[in-house]
Amino acid sequence: MAERLVPEENPSGTIYGVIVIGALLAAESGRHETYLDTILSAVLAAALYWLAHAYANVLGRRLATQERLRASALLQALGHDWALIRGADIPLVALLIAWAAGATQAAAVTAGLWSAVACLIGFELLAGIRSRATPSELLLEVAVGTAMGMGILALKIVLH
Repeated sequence: MAERLVPEENPSGTIYGVIVIGALLAAESGRHETYLDTILSAVLAAALYWLAHAYANVLGRRLATQERLRASALLQALGHDWALIRGADIPLVALLIAWAAGATQAAAVTAGLWSAVACLIGFELLAGIRSRATPSELLLEVAVGTAMGMGILALKIVLH
């Protein structure tokens, strides 16, 4: 499943999307907002991050090369960075599934948060397997993904 979610062209974008929505869900309390508020804020944050990332890349390149803004360059950057939205979809789908299953909003937010953590670990595991890592290298890679996921969980602990 992870192989279908990670595009060959911009796999880091998928990772960014998972991290951004994981961090947003870590900041959510799941107590005062409605499900719709939580989902809309996550979708809006993902869209803004996607637009900001593409815009920053185009503007940065233009500043370095003194190019004029071209719609085609902006559209190409938006297409390239669409992977951010694909990554953001993973915790959002977990949130929606929990909602459909009748979970409390707080439990659904937690499910989305843990799906982000699991994705980071899963992506590290996939990268290790693809690179034919030795068992000790694979352990290191999974530890790095786990540490990143724990960073997201730490944000939830600090904020709540």
